[in-house]
Order: sequence, then structure tokens, then C-alpha cells
Amino acid sequence: MTNSKQTLIGKVKSISGSLLSIQLDESVKSTMPIIGGLLYRIGQLGSFVRIPLGYVHLYGVVTKIGADAIPEALRLRAEEESKDVRFSTRWVSVLLIGERIGAKFERGVVQFPTADDEVHLVTLDDLEIIYSSYADINSITVGNISVSESLPAKIELDKLVTRHCAILGATGSGKSNAVAVIMEAIASGKYKSARILVIDPHGEYNDSLKDFSKVFKVGADVIKGQNELLIPFWALPFNELLSSFAGNLSEINRDYVREKILEKKIQSSKNLSVPPPELTITADSPIPFSLNQLWYELDDFERQTFTDNGRINKSALVTQGDPCTLKHNVYPPASLGSAAPFINNRAKGILSFLDAMRNRILDQRFRFLFNAGDLAPDLKGKITIDLDSLLENWLSHEKPITILDLSGIPSEVMTSISGSILKIVYDALFWSQNLPVGGRKQPLLIVLEEAHNYLKAGENSISSRTVQTIAKEGRKYGVGLLLVTQRPTELDETVLSQCGTLVALRMSNKGDRGHVSAVVQDELYDMVGLLPSLRTGEGLILGEAVKIPSRVKFTKIANAPRSSDPSVSDEWTKEKPEKKHYAKLLEYWRSQKFSE
Repeated sequence: MTNSKQTLIGKVKSISGSLLSIQLDESVKSTMPIIGGLLYRIGQLGSFVRIPLGYVHLYGVVTKIGADAIPEALRLRAEEESKDVRFSTRWVSVLLIGERIGAKFERGVVQFPTADDEVHLVTLDDLEIIYSSYADINSITVGNISVSESLPAKIELDKLVTRHCAILGATGSGKSNAVAVIMEAIASGKYKSARILVIDPHGEYNDSLKDFSKVFKVGADVIKGQNELLIPFWALPFNELLSSFAGNLSEINRDYVREKILEKKIQSSKNLSVPPPELTITADSPIPFSLNQLWYELDDFERQTFTDNGRINKSALVTQGDPCTLKHNVYPPASLGSAAPFINNRAKGILSFLDAMRNRILDQRFRFLFNAGDLAPDLKGKITIDLDSLLENWLSHEKPITILDLSGIPSEVMTSISGSILKIVYDALFWSQNLPVGGRKQPLLIVLEEAHNYLKAGENSISSRTVQTIAKEGRKYGVGLLLVTQRPTELDETVLSQCGTLVALRMSNKGDRGHVSAVVQDELYDMVGLLPSLRTGEGLILGEAVKIPSRVKFTKIANAPRSSDPSVSDEWTKEKPEKKHYAKLLEYWRSQKFSE
């Protein structure tokens, strides 16, 4: 057992709640003592100390070092007595974080020290007790504790998922690797019913997690085992469906179109195997209807002309249209004078919007939305398979991870589509909360890569609203969030503050660090100053999923995510590629697909 005299470093001199001021003992001549053959560093920012109180041992983390750690009362008294304490550096500030009774460590403290209680440095034996207190069934290993590579870094899974988590770090800090390590630790372990849904804008994790995931992508590569990503337009809320078209409508005309969609959904709901009560149906209800038929009828009404001034008798058609091909009816053009044919004076003036709507439906880039295979309704609103099959395909396959690769979705609708996906999934789990497939019985972790795209501060998009709802209420329904971003300043601070666990990797930008500081415990503010000095792949884990704030070196995953930097020096020493590849480049560009 370690000699207590060897580990003694000072005494408690000031207590303010859980914040202590420690004066280093004069007998401590070296800040790097060797104990039991191991070299220790006294007073390192983020290091730990131990305060024995009989059979209880309190543990704290060092947050300040030197003159800044002098208690304010002592500083003021010294100034009154004309004593100079400015150059006293033998002080540290410590935040109490937990206590050990016997061999059991728990976060939080019941007892508090008193003045002149001894303070000891934390040895490897102490750390092993703390980190061995994680239950195997409820923890995953993601790397090693930086101060001792022999100690595995563990995270409590329950709190990681239900209390939400944010992984923040500058580009190149090892953020994507940390995310992949956490997901692989869950997927490769004992959790046979794990469900993880990854919203991936760039397809970063397709290869790194290929053994544990099923990938859905627009323009899927079947040879690679990918599946086609289909999102039926009729499952989108009304506002998001309209925003997927390029045209604009006045509020009056939006209400007009809303009413027509509601009529269509009520009509086609009768085709469902279990029709919902008519009074519960709204324009936002996920009920299939024919968008082609809707366009055809709206367009026809705008183009009609009449043979009489009372606008009762329609003019005979010149050319018959076709809703299947989105070909509009042609009527005799209205006369400019007072003679027939007469213009439809009840028309809404939305032809330009309908033209934009038609162009978007026919745009092959949007086939995943408007021509979603068996999920696409016929002209009467009938479908071959329903939304339950889509959800089953996403959330109940043989792999624990589902990756929705959104790299093939046009950028102009990316935010709307990704937000709609989140709303579809969350609403499904909300209404199934008492079923075996609901979130309470089978929790779901949603990973949002590039989270700033969904959560821009002050933005009132469907993605922002949905993520805010999940952050505030998801815990009750078994839905957890894992937010990943290199731009914390762009994130909605309300959502970030709802994340019970924070993983902060290297961050040099002062604004980003300030945003992180705003959501961490006040007493841990100074630890954020460590972020610029972290190594690649190293991070601070703070919050509920860890017993104590930990500096962790994440495991390096075998198949690095695609966001990993290319090896410039290696690639530039090779021979230049042949010029013929530029012809292939153009071919892939025009066909909107990636090379092998």
C-alpha cells in the first residue's frame, strides 16, 4: 500500500460549496515525485486529488493552479495588511466530484472537508478503483485514460443515450473516429437489440462501420450491399412538402392548397387497411395521396375557360391532359374582349407555382421523394406497401446501425428532408411508446453528423424544431441524441445545454471554446483551456456518462471514416495519374455517382 506521507501534497484552506482552495505543503519539494516506481505530476490542470475523511475518501479535479487559485478572502486580507501574495504560486483550486467508501466510488459528495484536512495526490491504485466501478452490462470502452494507458476509458451507456451527448472538435481533431469508436463499441458488444440511426450528410461512416450497419442511399450501389433511400412525399408535413417545390404561394393560396391536400388524404384514407377517424386527419397526417392527381386538378382549374359569361359551361377541351405524365389540359384561350370564351375569374393565379411543382416532380434528382417505388401512390392514392414497412426496414433489420447517407439528396432540400426524416422517426416512436418496438421498450440513439446543419441558432426549420423537441422530451420516450459538429458556435445553445455528456476534442478557436464553456459546469470552466493542447484523437469527457471528468485517448478505428485527411506527402510522391481519368471524372459528374 502506498505510504500516505509520500502522497501528501497540501491542506484544505478554503471551502466554498464544492470548490476548495488547497495550499501546497512546504515539504513538497518536487512537483514530479516518484511513488512506487511511477512518476506523478502535482497540480496538473485536470488531474485529481484525494481527501481522506476517516473511512470516506473525497475526490476532486484540479481546475486552477498558482496565484489565480488563492482564495479571494485571503487575497483581500493580505491587501489590507499590506502583505504581497501576488507571487505565491503554491495554490490549487479543486472541484469535488465524488467519494469512495471502501472500494465503491460514486459521483457526488455527502460529506465535505474542513479547514486543514490533508490533501493527497491520486495514484494509479486510486484511479483503478474509480474506473473499475463501471458495471460491465452498462458501460462501453472507448479508449484509454490519458494519464495511464493501462486504464480503459469507459462510458455509462444508459446516461450516454437517455441524457443525450455532444461531440465537438475542430476539423482534423479525431471527431469522426471518436463517433465511430462509440458506435462500434455499442454494435460489437452484448447489445443484440441495439438501435442506432445515423443521419450522415456525406456518407462518412459507410465503410468504417460496414460490418455493423445497413446503408440507405440515393443511387445505392447494390454491389456494395447498399439499399435505395426512399422517402415518400406524403409522409412529410404540409409545410415541408410545399418547401420542396421552388415556387412561392401567398398565405391565402397556401390555405387553398392545404385544403385540397386534406381532401385528397381523406379520400385516399379509405384505401388503407385500417382507416383513421376522418376527424383526426390533417394535411400533416402521413396518409398517401396522388400528387400527380392533385397537380392535374389544380392546374386544370387555373386553365379553364367558359362559353358563357356566368362561368357555368366549360369550354370544350382542345387537348386532353394526363395526370400520369403531368400533361395539362388545353382549353381555348380566353378572349381579350367581352366575347366567349371567358376567363375563369375564380382562378387562384398559381400557375407559376404549379409549373415549378411539375418541374420538380419530373426532376430525376427527386425520384427518391416523388417516385418512391412501392411507396408511391397510384392516381387513387393506393400504395403497395405502407410506412410501417419503411420504418421496419430502417429500424428492425439484422444490423444494430442504420446509416441514412444523404449525400445524394439535392442541397436545396437537404435541411427540409433531414428534418422530415427525424420527425417521421420521432413521431413513430412517440405514438408507439407502449409497444415492444417503441422507444421505451427498444431505445433508439440518433446520431446527427454535421449537427450545425440541423440546429442553427435562431433558425425555425423543421429540423431545428424536431431536434429541440427530442432534446427536451426524447428521454421519456427512449430517444437519445448524439450531436456531432466542428462548429459549436452555430449550434442552438438550448439544445447543447440539454446534452448531459460533452466530449470536447481539440479546439483552437476562441469563440468555439467560449460556446463550450457556456454549457459546462461553471467550476470546470478552466478545463476548457486544455482543448487547444489536446492531441489528435484525444478528448475531454465531461458530464453524466462518466464517473469523473476524464481526459481520454480514443481507440483508433480500423477503417477510418472518409473524413480522415489524405496523406499528402505519400500521394504527392507517386507518379501523376493518366489524363484519361478526366473523361471518367466528367462521366461520373454528369451521372451523379461516385467512382469505385
